[in-house]
Amino acid sequence: MIGSFSVRHVLSIVIVLAIGSLAAPPRAWAQFELFGGYSYLHASVPVGQFGPLGSGTPCPPNCGNPPSITQHADLANGWEFSGEYKLLPFFGGVADFSGNYGTLDGAATNVHTYLIGPQVSLPGRFSPFAHVLAGFAHVSQNAIASGAFFSLGSDTSFATAFGGGLDFKALPFISLRLIQIDYLRTQWHGMTQGQPRISAGIVLHF
Repeated sequence: MIGSFSVRHVLSIVIVLAIGSLAAPPRAWAQFELFGGYSYLHASVPVGQFGPLGSGTPCPPNCGNPPSITQHADLANGWEFSGEYKLLPFFGGVADFSGNYGTLDGAATNVHTYLIGPQVSLPGRFSPFAHVLAGFAHVSQNAIASGAFFSLGSDTSFATAFGGGLDFKALPFISLRLIQIDYLRTQWHGMTQGQPRISAGIVLHF
């Protein structure tokens, strides 16, 4: 488990690199890349042991049975969108956003991430890349029981993502992101979660 000092230190480095990349003056080789595609998240979502929907579901405020928090795996499909500004053919700054949605013990579970950071890549028809991203992640759970809508809790935490992938240039201005794999780390409800996120889609070059 990373201590608070280490988390602040990593976040400071990532933010300085990202802002420096995005704020530097444009050069002849600078270009913008836009990625959009499918995302699959195997999320470790903290939930209560008891709730109005039965064992394993969160408990809303004043439900009469306060839950004890546990980790629970949730498979969530969704989307991912990112933009990269390249300062060099092999280096740029990335802003990354994603949304993943699933059902956990009858409760709708939504996870959204908002991350930035530096990315390095190897130019070529097949272009591998790697990045370190930091920002925030938000989780919320909702359900309908006995005809009533329940908000089963939400939380926003500091988040990091370490990973990379492989792009294939199909046309001069279009690449296929064959795969992107990230390790997403969050701290919802005072607990530490680690989960893999897998994405694929299309990259547009401008």
